[in-house]
Amino acid sequence: MNTPAQPRKRRHPHDDAPDTSREFARIAKLPPCAERDELCRDVVRAWIPMADRLARTFRDRGESLEDLEQVAALGLVKAVNRYDPSRGRPFESYAVPTIVGEVKRHFRDHLWGLHVPRRTQELRNQVRASTRQLSYRLDDRGPSVAQIAEHSGLTEDEVRTGMEALESYSTLSLNAELPGSDGDYSLLDTLGEPEPGFDRVVDRESVRDPLRALPERERHILYLRYFHGMTQSGIAHRLGISQMHVSRLLSRACEQIRAEVEDAEHTETADPAPAPAPSPAPGPAPAPDSVRRP
Repeated sequence: MNTPAQPRKRRHPHDDAPDTSREFARIAKLPPCAERDELCRDVVRAWIPMADRLARTFRDRGESLEDLEQVAALGLVKAVNRYDPSRGRPFESYAVPTIVGEVKRHFRDHLWGLHVPRRTQELRNQVRASTRQLSYRLDDRGPSVAQIAEHSGLTEDEVRTGMEALESYSTLSLNAELPGSDGDYSLLDTLGEPEPGFDRVVDRESVRDPLRALPERERHILYLRYFHGMTQSGIAHRLGISQMHVSRLLSRACEQIRAEVEDAEHTETADPAPAPAPSPAPGPAPAPDSVRRP
């Protein structure tokens, strides 16, 4: 008689998701104390493989994997401290977006706003790592350029390049308030704006001569229509003619100006200024007096 097969326990899609529900239940009941802190550290150590896995998904983006893992670990610590098991939500579903958000925030706040050479990024990472390590040894006194160069194996010029890169990690928004400014004054306020009248200069110059060539009455009608904003009926009443006649005069004047402007543009394009004629080849230069024969 065949015994029924035991149902296989469903395996979690990731092996780095341990069951720490008991630890979280104990943490929730404890007040701030050494035992609670130790339990939190145990939970962090249990889940750190998951944080490392999430950090690896962001590699090859200009930041070292070691730094990404540190940022992900920081996000994990925040998730452990803020997690509330009483809400019935699995810890992983709460921790993953917390860790990923921490890494993305790191890229937003500390990664390059513009593309820079890879060598500069490497120098920046080496200088930062050496500075951190030397700072622990030198108490509160920051390491010098020479000390960083000796520790990292870089030249002092390379160290200076890395230090400059550390200070130039992000771009400045044009809307950011300028330091030392009174009130809301941003970099954008210091930039000039195009003069709107410049766009009309070419148009005005191109119609100047065709306007002068029109009969005086048609020029006057155009002036009243487009500079005084009068209607065709108002112009007709003022000049004592019909509105239909005003409409015909306006159409004829505008068409004449348009045709002359287009002809002028076509002439300038089709008939460029002739090139200057080549100068005649110079004749033989007379011999200097000092070498002439008697």
